[in-house]
Amino acid sequence: MDRQMPQMDGFDATAAIRARRLLRPKQAPGTAAPVRLPIVGLTASALKGDREICIAAGMDDYLAKPFRRDALRLVLERWVLGQTDGRV
Repeated sequence: MDRQMPQMDGFDATAAIRARRLLRPKQAPGTAAPVRLPIVGLTASALKGDREICIAAGMDDYLAKPFRRDALRLVLERWVLGQTDGRV
């Protein structure tokens, strides 16, 4: 979720998604209960506290642009594939 978009910023879009209580279209293997749709904050602003602002706004994770390929891979593994091995 990009924080700065033309019609609606990422915070408002996240709030709208959370209000609808949307779930992941495909649940990760081994999950017992449905998991909400993951939202990863994406921003060119990499100031101290930006991650916490995104999380407080209802996002599940955060990436600052420009991001490294391995950082994107880890986020995708975590939220799309449901893989967690302690790398954060």
